[in-house]
Amino acid sequence: MEQFPAAKETQPHGPADLTDQSTVFLMLEELDIRNLGPIREATIAPAAGMTAITGETGAGKSMLLSAIRLVSGGAAESSRVSAGADEAWAQAIFALSDDAVASEHSGDTNDAGSGDADSGFTGAAAAVAKAHDAGVDPEDGELFLSRTVRASGRSRAVLGGKSVPRSVLGAIAGELVTIHGQTDQLKIAAAARQREFLDRVAGDEAELAAYRKAWDALAAMDERLERLRSQESSARQQADYLRESIDRINRTDPQPGEDEELKARRERIENAADIAQGVGSALGALDASQVDVDAADGASAVELINHAVTSLRAIRVGGTFAEQADRLESINADLGDVVFALSQELGDEGSVEDLDQINGRIHELGDLARRWGPTLADVLAWRDKAAFDLEDLDASPEKVAELESERQTLYDAALAAADVLSAARVAAAADLGARVTEELGSLAMLGASLEVRVTPRDKADDPLGPYGRDDIAFLFTPFEGSPQLPMGKSASGGELSRLMLALELVAADTRGGADQTFIFDEVDAGVGGKAAVELGKRLARLARSAQVIVVTHLAQVASWADAQFVVTKEPPDADDDDLGVVTTIAEVNGETRVHEIARMLSGSESEASLDHARELLKESVL
Repeated sequence: MEQFPAAKETQPHGPADLTDQSTVFLMLEELDIRNLGPIREATIAPAAGMTAITGETGAGKSMLLSAIRLVSGGAAESSRVSAGADEAWAQAIFALSDDAVASEHSGDTNDAGSGDADSGFTGAAAAVAKAHDAGVDPEDGELFLSRTVRASGRSRAVLGGKSVPRSVLGAIAGELVTIHGQTDQLKIAAAARQREFLDRVAGDEAELAAYRKAWDALAAMDERLERLRSQESSARQQADYLRESIDRINRTDPQPGEDEELKARRERIENAADIAQGVGSALGALDASQVDVDAADGASAVELINHAVTSLRAIRVGGTFAEQADRLESINADLGDVVFALSQELGDEGSVEDLDQINGRIHELGDLARRWGPTLADVLAWRDKAAFDLEDLDASPEKVAELESERQTLYDAALAAADVLSAARVAAAADLGARVTEELGSLAMLGASLEVRVTPRDKADDPLGPYGRDDIAFLFTPFEGSPQLPMGKSASGGELSRLMLALELVAADTRGGADQTFIFDEVDAGVGGKAAVELGKRLARLARSAQVIVVTHLAQVASWADAQFVVTKEPPDADDDDLGVVTTIAEVNGETRVHEIARMLSGSESEASLDHARELLKESVL
């Protein structure tokens, strides 16, 4: 698979060697913003690995997340349009690997995936498939998602230059970007999301695919039985109609292509005089004896050519004469075949009685086509399907009992497949909980723990569903002694961000590269010192297998990034008071980055803080 090239180094040490990354399927290549809040115009090109967004509190870093949410189909708020502007605009450009682009057309699907339920694709491939369904294909391996919000409150969603419902942007962006922020990560509280995450870590695609196959067969049987059991008088009337129709078709006994053959014969008979005249004239020219036994010798082409051959054979002088005689004999042989074929056609035009019979048959077939066509092939297909439907409509209690027995067999097979899937999930859940708990200890959350509980539903309650028989719950304990509660109800925004980081780290370590761009906000809330360094280190570790963007206040986190952008709030322009406060965004590298890290460390740029910043950047290496 294609691997994106490493991002340009922004400091001598290079915190992550992106050439060693696992396969990267996609990345947010560029984010463009215009007239969104205090941001008049900005372009950000995140690194393929880790990108840090820094700046003082209140500078406008949240607007970057607002822009991403906007192109992800989020609610459009006219209040976000910059003062004095008519509209705000944001665009995200995603670069996709060749494999992701090609997969939509390859048929290489994974029915067990947690992405698009219809296509079977996940991540970037699912995004490509959904874009294709919307009538847009990637251009040069890129997908363009943009959103315009007018000051009047109306908004417009655009995918690859084509206007689409904002729900389409949401569906596609949902496959490309995962935002771990205080409001965004509540999605993980949903049972379906937790099941999808566990399945991704478990690598149980084969078990899930086997179960889905058994479940689909069971669901089809249940639908058939329901149809049979609900039949009443209307069903009996339908059965009578089908029976009479099938009998009518069978009495006529149409054959595939028969109507076209009959029409061809009719046309021949109707044009018999013209055919006879034309064939007779042609035969008279080629071989008069075929149409008149008393015809004079030499009156036909065959005889004339024979005469020429005889004349050439009589020449005793060397040259090409014998060769030309051979060619004429070959031509005469071909003419003989033509004469024979045409002579067979004479007298084979049929009679008026034949024409009446043919017309009668064509009328019969046409009546069938008008009722059950429009073509004769459609009539035959309708009859075959009707025969199958009639079997169900005529079902006796014995037939229902037979199908119920088959249904039990299918149910037992689905239950067995569900048990195999459950076993894989239970094993993965125990490992996931233990490894996440270990990671949390390194993220300044000692005493915090995660339990992934897989509970098979009781058989008496008909436990089977589209994804097995398991209820899955992520139960989080934020600190020792606190009650164990479902995720989303037991943690602050910062704690939940770190929990999600731990989950994504374990998933990346278990399954390799993640087919998404991860954005972390507030992940450093309540963290400092050595724990902040460990936090930055783990974000960088995740960035070796996926693109990571983090909004942070901590130098210990930002120092691990491959690229760093600083958001700065500028005072109002004295010449244009209407603009108000303006936010600028700029990438920093080299000494400029050293100064920014120093400011983040101590709020000053003294020699001591600058030395500390250089040392921190030097040490931020995996």
